[in-house]
Amino acid sequence: MTLRNSKGFSLVEVLIALIIMSVGMLGIAGLYVQSMQAGRTSMLRHHAVTLAGGVADRIRANPTAGAAYAASPGQDFSCVSTTANCNVAQMAAHDVFLWQAHANDFLPPMADGSDQVVVTFNAGVLPPTYTITVRWDEPTPDGNPPSYSIIVPVNPF
Repeated sequence: MTLRNSKGFSLVEVLIALIIMSVGMLGIAGLYVQSMQAGRTSMLRHHAVTLAGGVADRIRANPTAGAAYAASPGQDFSCVSTTANCNVAQMAAHDVFLWQAHANDFLPPMADGSDQVVVTFNAGVLPPTYTITVRWDEPTPDGNPPSYSIIVPVNPF
């Protein structure tokens, strides 16, 4: 009797190789999902920073509005048309209307229905400051919705 030399792979070796490859592929899939989530978070933060900068620019363009930005619910007065003659409070209400529309277009709404853009006015410092906070709803490890805030000093000349 002669023993024949085996050539090729046995079924056990193939199954072990498949298991090792499957574990590696699961790791790659997990990294892909995590990178997609990080990309979405990055995009939402970019929109929030851009929106806050736009709000700050509108406030700087209407520096005497003061608390009108914080108190206004927002209304479309069409203040950007060439024939419009808006006062300071109407311009502030129009600005609030515009940035709320931008927030609704680019950021997920808050689950509790609260405003995504909140402006507070502090007249007790020189120069007066506005605190602009942009919030959006997104799952986070601590359960608190993410936000971005800036403080803008505005000299109402």
